[in-house]
Amino acid sequence: MMRVVSGIQPTGNLHLGNYLGAIRNWVRMQDEIDAGNRAQVAEGGSAPKNQCLFFLADLHAISQPHVPAELHRGSLEMTAALVACGIDPARSILFNQAQVPQHAELQWLLSGTARMGWLNRMTQWKDKAGKNREGQSVALFSYPVLQAADVLLYQATHVPVGEDQKQHLELARDIAQKFNNDFASEDAPVFTLPEPFIPPVAARIMSLRNGSAKMSKSDPSDLSRINLSDDPETVMLKIKKAKTDPEPLPGELGGLVGRPEALNLVTIYAALADRSAEDVLREFAGQGFGAFKPALGELLVETLRPISQRFTALLEDRESLDAILATGAARARTLAGPTLDSAYRALGLVRA
Repeated sequence: MMRVVSGIQPTGNLHLGNYLGAIRNWVRMQDEIDAGNRAQVAEGGSAPKNQCLFFLADLHAISQPHVPAELHRGSLEMTAALVACGIDPARSILFNQAQVPQHAELQWLLSGTARMGWLNRMTQWKDKAGKNREGQSVALFSYPVLQAADVLLYQATHVPVGEDQKQHLELARDIAQKFNNDFASEDAPVFTLPEPFIPPVAARIMSLRNGSAKMSKSDPSDLSRINLSDDPETVMLKIKKAKTDPEPLPGELGGLVGRPEALNLVTIYAALADRSAEDVLREFAGQGFGAFKPALGELLVETLRPISQRFTALLEDRESLDAILATGAARARTLAGPTLDSAYRALGLVRA
């Protein structure tokens, strides 16, 4: 069995960086696992149990100050965006944490196994807390324990991780191993130790106004990003106004050293076209941005048009979004139940 589990915070205002950096890889994982399942059945095998679970990490979102109405709206926008980008609720389980209380329950059970020293070493805790650690919420400090619960709850075999999440998956494995050692037998562990799944290198998409800063929804300038909801005219305008330099494009990647804005636009084109940056440069070598920008804009419009149209339609159908999350949560609760029961029994706790 292969069970992939991954989550994303429901921030809303999704942009091109979110799509190329994470969501597209989720869709590809879903499609590959589904194709493998179908092939197994076609060959006469039993119905496979390989599956993907994707969740909106709304419980994680309350670890820092937030506006409740914005969190709720962001959850709906994220659901619409994931479905518009290709996540199929019929082939993957899509849900939000808040509708699956087993996440929070298991976090508490695992809090007896996690160690303060382990959490103190978390790089993201140090970065987010800064010098005001005493003023931070307990939730921010114990955030990695909830992350561990998120994947251990479903007996995840694989978890997609980037550089910033490797340490948290290692912690989840440490917690699972210690819990198994302390409260379970070697031949009947409570938790599966998840393996990291390293997706294909995701394109690192930078701001259209500053090639040295990541594309972000928090940038005050809307011209700095391509939103998934942008219409074709807006996309073309933003690419036209994207910061560049006066030099033509070189024929090889080394020629973009010291030219972050030029590198960013080439990177976007390559990612959208599923080509290497070197291949793109060979095609446009010697040409200026007066020729390259229209080509990039057209490619963006063609790629994002169906996503934008589907995204807009879904946002106008609140009942469908609520139904997607409710159905996904019901499926997730069914999967989570046996693991949570095992954890309670292992700890000697009696439930009604």
